[in-house]
Amino acid sequence: MTAETLTLPAKKTKSRPEEEVKKQPPYHVILLNDDDHTFDYVIHMMQTLFGYPREKGYQIALQVHTQGRAIVLTTTKEHAELKRDQIHAFGPDPLLPRSKGSMSAVIEPAE
Repeated sequence: MTAETLTLPAKKTKSRPEEEVKKQPPYHVILLNDDDHTFDYVIHMMQTLFGYPREKGYQIALQVHTQGRAIVLTTTKEHAELKRDQIHAFGPDPLLPRSKGSMSAVIEPAE
């Protein structure tokens, strides 16, 4: 008995260009300054909402105080919206009696 090898014709496959993965454009979450929140409030908020160490929270508090605004995170639009909303819901500063609500934040496209 002899073994014969059967060779089939190769199938033709259309080569497709690889699907391009579209990256979502980044957005900044920007904390805005006001006079109704203390540095300790900002530091605590940055630790709680973003998991930042105390030093980074202090740096953000100083920047928002001196420059009027600070970028606290750059991320996707949906995540930026969530973080902005969490800042808006954080509540008043318990250390400052005149504080009636949360700080303000906006999102902007990262350029």
